[in-house]
Amino acid sequence: MQRPVILDPRAVPVIGDDAHLPPVEVARLAPAALRLRFASPPAWQPEIPGDGRLVDREPAAAAVLVPLVAHASGPTVLLTLRTDHLKDHAGQVSFPGGRAEPVDRDAVDTALREAEEEVGLSRAQVEVIGTLPTYTTVTNFVVTPVIGLVEPGFTVAPDPFEVAEVFEVPLEFLMTPAHHRRHSFEWPGGRREFLSMPWRPAPGAADVFIWGATAAMLRNFYGFLSA
Repeated sequence: MQRPVILDPRAVPVIGDDAHLPPVEVARLAPAALRLRFASPPAWQPEIPGDGRLVDREPAAAAVLVPLVAHASGPTVLLTLRTDHLKDHAGQVSFPGGRAEPVDRDAVDTALREAEEEVGLSRAQVEVIGTLPTYTTVTNFVVTPVIGLVEPGFTVAPDPFEVAEVFEVPLEFLMTPAHHRRHSFEWPGGRREFLSMPWRPAPGAADVFIWGATAAMLRNFYGFLSA
């Protein structure tokens, strides 16, 4: 029996959050501390290696750039809202990235190329400091998250075909498990669970609903930094 597609993740019941876990210390989020962490990584395994196959197709290599914008007030994560007409993960919040192409030397090259194509972020503006273990999506993409530091002051130029919006979320918010909500629902073939990290950019504004693969990779990043 095929697993059900989640069409409206906001409607899936929240069964709890992870407020019992400590946030990553602010000092560990500074650019210098992040560089040191990747230069000497801990013994660690990702909590969420994937979210199970939903689409029956061969695995495809992919990579995303996790751009950490090094503001003096604290780093932020640059994210995109995908347009509604895309074939995969339409209308979802995601990192810049996509499928590996024959011209790419490696996952880092894929992530940098895709970020340049999707949001106009030049690879010359990105200091790659490391990668996280791969994450396999429901659409069977095997995704390498590439972590990069970006100095503020850059200008984005989103590709209107793929990107509806570009925005930044404070890394401190995302590395606080009290903001990690757990969703779950039953179906005849079993149970589906996923994380969300809703972020409200301003009082009275609508939440930006970060969920699925993006939230899972951020959760793995939390595990890496807190190990």
